[in-house]
Formats: sequence, structure tokens, C-alpha cells
Amino acid sequence: MTWKPAGIIPALITPFDSSQQLDEAALRRLVRRLAASGVHGLFGLGTNGEFFSLTESEKLRAAEIMMEEAGGLPVYIGAGCAATHETIRLARQLERLGADALTVITPYFLSFTQQELIGHFRAVAAATSLPILLYNIPARTGNALAPKTVGELSRIPNIVGIKDSSGSYDTILQYLEHAGPEFAVLAGTDSLILSTLMAGGQGAVAATANVFPETVRSIYELWQQGRLAEAEQQQRKLRALRSAFALGTLPSVLKEAMNRIGLPAGLPRLPVQPLEPEPRAELHAVMDRYLAEGMQPQA
Repeated sequence: MTWKPAGIIPALITPFDSSQQLDEAALRRLVRRLAASGVHGLFGLGTNGEFFSLTESEKLRAAEIMMEEAGGLPVYIGAGCAATHETIRLARQLERLGADALTVITPYFLSFTQQELIGHFRAVAAATSLPILLYNIPARTGNALAPKTVGELSRIPNIVGIKDSSGSYDTILQYLEHAGPEFAVLAGTDSLILSTLMAGGQGAVAATANVFPETVRSIYELWQQGRLAEAEQQQRKLRALRSAFALGTLPSVLKEAMNRIGLPAGLPRLPVQPLEPEPRAELHAVMDRYLAEGMQPQA
């Protein structure tokens, strides 16, 4: 399979209205904005997209909207569920719907052996013809894909890459070492975008690109041009927002940051609560500093 994920791919949030329902109009607006920003793809129904709180029908409807509004950008849709049969079912439905590629998170809740994880991903890959991007986020799932496991899975033709959100640069280096040259390793931790590119990775699935897509995209483009000092300057601009993520339960901070600059992110879905007044004020100060420094995102 020749598909190779690359570039900056925003990890889309899922907007909800005041009744906690999918806000379709807001989602269309957010997707159109990102499509116009020059990014290289869209990543829906991931962790920041609150996939864990969506019903199957909501996932399919959100995916449909993303594909309708993507403007030709490749759309990666999260198909991962806790069980293999659920993941296969959703993967097949997303393929019928017209997704360009799937992202598949490791199963969660139980701790699985590496052989069980390999069996899971083999079964999913055999059930769809779509390209699959593995998704490693052990802090949330309790399961980490070992580098040797990724090396073995990379030999399956339609498993084309991995998004690593472990936060470990060493893990990224080991994935690059164990997987073949045609296998894409993408940073899933926004502080490691430039480091991953310089090590041989192909890009990033970036949460901060919901807020500052042009800035995040410029890291990749400056790296391509060999302008590394400028790329590092752009990377540093993300630090304050990344650090602010610790102010609340994911994705409450990201949604509040977007709301602050006029983007219709809405509220997180319960049981995740909006930010309390003190951290909210702290985040607003961070965003106001960005605006004062001239980082006014396109709305």
C-alpha cells in the first residue's frame, strides 16, 4: 500500500451544544476552518474528539460531516473500541461511509499482552482495505505498543503508520528503528513535533492545531525547507498552551481555549466538567498573551 501519512494533521475536537448533543453546525465550521488553513489532513474521533463518550451513531454522523467538509483533505477517523469485534464493526461502517483512513487505538480497560495486541490489530487490518494508523497512548489506555510489536505490525500492508502519544521521545526513536522506511511515525505529543521530524518521523497529529493551525503547520514547512532555527521558534510558541492542558480534565482546556478566541468548541461531555473559575482565568490569561503577541488565529 502506497498511502503514507505525513505533515500536520489536527486532532479535531467534537463540539457539543448546551444540551450535550453533537453540534453539527459547529463541527462543519471547525472542519472548514482547518481545511482552509493549509494543514495536511484531519484526525477525527480521537482522544480530544471524546470518542469514548460518543455512541456509534454519533461517531458515524460526526465522521460523515468531517468527510463532507474536508475539501479534499485526507480524513483519518478513529475506529478503536475496547473489543476486537466492535472495532471491526465500526471500521467496516467507516469504510462504507467513505473514510480515507482509520486510526485504531489500542484496546483499553484490561492490560493486554503484546501478542494479544498483535492479534487485535491483525484482525482489524484483515477486515478492512483502508490504511490504518496505529494509536499509542498508554497513559489513557493502560496498554503500550512495544517497539518490536510495532515493527511486526508494520509488515502488514495496510498498517501504514503510528501516532505516538506516549510523550516519550525515546519511544519514537525506537519505533523508527524497528519499523521499515515506508512506515510513518507521527508525533502525538505537540512538544515533540520538530524533534520527531528531525529524527526521521513524518509529521504530527496535533491537538494545538485546533487553535493555531498555521503555526503548527509552519513547523513542518520550515523543517522541510531546512530552516530549523525558525522551526524551533514556532515549536516554542506552542509551549504555553501545551502547559495549560494540565489545568483541567481533557479536553476541557482545549475547548475553553478555542471558545476564548471565538471558535465554537462548546463544552466537554459529562462527566468531564468545564474549567473552574481559577484555572479558567489562568487559561484566559495565556490566550490573551498569545493575542497580544499577534497570534490571532483565523476564525
